[in-house]
Amino acid sequence: MISKAKIKYIRSLELKKNRRAEGVFVAEGPKVVGDLLERMPAQMLVATHEWAVSHPREAERAAELVEVEVEELQRVSFLQHPQEVLAVFPMMAETAERSVPPRGCLSLCLDGVQDPGNLGTIIRIADWFGIEHIFCSTDTADVYNPKVVQATMGSLTRVQVTYTPLEPLLKNLPDHFPVYGTFLDGNNIYAQHLSNEALIVMGNEGKGISPAVAACINRKLLVPNFPANRPTADSLNVAVATAIVCAEFRRQHT
Repeated sequence: MISKAKIKYIRSLELKKNRRAEGVFVAEGPKVVGDLLERMPAQMLVATHEWAVSHPREAERAAELVEVEVEELQRVSFLQHPQEVLAVFPMMAETAERSVPPRGCLSLCLDGVQDPGNLGTIIRIADWFGIEHIFCSTDTADVYNPKVVQATMGSLTRVQVTYTPLEPLLKNLPDHFPVYGTFLDGNNIYAQHLSNEALIVMGNEGKGISPAVAACINRKLLVPNFPANRPTADSLNVAVATAIVCAEFRRQHT
């Protein structure tokens, strides 16, 4: 059984200010919680008896285990359909090294990506394509939003996410460093030689890349529609576009 105080505490973590004040975030479901538990201990696990019994090793990775009925789990869950287990984890500490792009590899920059589902999916995409660093503008969705955590499907601990003003970050790079961005007037990505050391900038869902950040981009790309003269949607979803761009970068260097 879970106390009213614990219910109130967990529900309060839906708000960014409370997550930051407590230094914790919420993850839900066997897949997401299980992947995170392999890499870090949980402050608290709220789980059904069936899950706790069938996952004894994972349960031991929590400072506190609270067994609940399904109805109780529904009271604390942020999901429409709760999935056996919910966990409260400590936020991952940021290091100074994350404030500068690593050399010799690909990194992503997200300029104002505001939909939590998009951000979580992009983190998962980065993990799939071996991209370990994402730099986010300060107005990008919070990486610890429960919807973001859910959409990452456990990739959160394998991809370093840093929030920083992008314009200074990009301006401090060497002049020759490749900075790519997607634009409707860019060059066909499939006809370009793509560098294996670069930053890839993806923009806001509605506005695209901001003018200040766009001014720092030295290689403009276009993901073309097919056929070229066919009426089509105005743009691609930013997470879908990120997947296409990352796939082409990796294809050229396999």
